[in-house]
Amino acid sequence: MMNKENIIKRLSLADDVASRLQQKIQDGDFVIGEKLPTEPELMEIFGVGRSTIREAVRNLSNAGLVRVQQGLGTFVEQKQIASESLTDRFLRAKGQELNEIRQLFEIKIAEKAALNRTEKDISEMKKYLAERKKLALANIPDACIEADINFHLCIATASQSEILLDLYKTVARNMKEYFSGIYVDTESFINTQEYHEALLQSIIDQNPQKAWEWAARITGQPV
Repeated sequence: MMNKENIIKRLSLADDVASRLQQKIQDGDFVIGEKLPTEPELMEIFGVGRSTIREAVRNLSNAGLVRVQQGLGTFVEQKQIASESLTDRFLRAKGQELNEIRQLFEIKIAEKAALNRTEKDISEMKKYLAERKKLALANIPDACIEADINFHLCIATASQSEILLDLYKTVARNMKEYFSGIYVDTESFINTQEYHEALLQSIIDQNPQKAWEWAARITGQPV
């Protein structure tokens, strides 16, 4: 089975390596048009594995800082990342950075949902939480991930905060891909089902403190 801790560690390392590479480019260690060192050389420079280097270069390529030419290498395109909107920055977030954004939003969203939820909101949350449980027990990861994200989107809707909902929707676009890369089975979803049920109950009871506490506990877990 794929080691989840190792995957999370690799993704976090990739963010760090990408940041350090970006700094080297900004400092002029690598100039525009110059070819970056080879993968083995970058592995030695940063003391990480090949998969981490590839993830870091992919992040910089997506940001437009470098250009990867198949069979030729990776070349510096510009000295710094062009100014981008907050939405675009969220869309570019990967790995641990993406998860940290999600954690911040989910705690506040849960608190506000407990104060503002409607009966329709509760019905939708119950539907997706039941679906999450069913798919988790059936060990269908991709569909379970989608049900989990939809459950949390329902909470965001129930918060009655348009700005929080819009921001969470932006983050959620990347969450499915992120989770799919980490979870090869639904064991973690089964283990956290009761936490999600407790979160829902606190929202139903209109108890913002408990909702905050359960959301904090959930986001402190693998799922």
